Amino acid sequence: MRTPLAIAVLLAALAFAVSPAIFQNFAGYPPGIFPVPQDDPPIQPAGYAFSIWGVIYAWLIAGAGYGVWRRADDDDWAAMRPPLLASLVIGFFWLGVASRSPIWATVMIFLMLGFALAAFLRAGDRDAVWQIRPVALYAGWLTAASGASLGIVLAGYGILSAQISAVLCLLGVTAIALVVQATRPREWAYPIGVIWALIGVIVANISPVNLVVVLLAALASALLAGRAILFATRS
Repeated sequence: MRTPLAIAVLLAALAFAVSPAIFQNFAGYPPGIFPVPQDDPPIQPAGYAFSIWGVIYAWLIAGAGYGVWRRADDDDWAAMRPPLLASLVIGFFWLGVASRSPIWATVMIFLMLGFALAAFLRAGDRDAVWQIRPVALYAGWLTAASGASLGIVLAGYGILSAQISAVLCLLGVTAIALVVQATRPREWAYPIGVIWALIGVIVANISPVNLVVVLLAALASALLAGRAILFATRS
């Protein structure tokens, strides 16, 4: 009975990967879609950072393919598949929503994150390269991306200033990332996903320099990297 679920995850990963061709690539919400245009929101990573999606798509497909080929009925893989499938299905439709409704897109990306984190935390200990790490990297990027989406929406609808929303969302992303990292401290792919996004935020805020945002993102990156290195050396 588990083989159909393994196949469904593979098909969902493939559909997720081709969604940019069906809808459009995403490198930030259109500035004019908001009542308060967000031309250069400080919480948004630099455009190059979104290239990580190529790695995420490929690794998710490879991991799901390995799961069908070698671990279709393996108990160690069973618990993580339902939440991963849910996250990928939502992710397929996300691009089609993002260019039209940032609010709904933000709701959806938090759902994607919740299911991705559940899959990461429920993944077994076998086949780390194929089972845990693709989902860990995906969940790490989504942790930062969900905070960025929320920050842009808060500023775009005039609820908070762009600066305050960036600071609050960076603090929130850091807190969530540190808690999640503590649950599987030896898994380095999760903090790498978060750190990659945070470095993108630093790059986006260097010129002109936004010192508060740069320092917060740098501190969060250092904390996550330091803990990952510490646990890696201990293991």
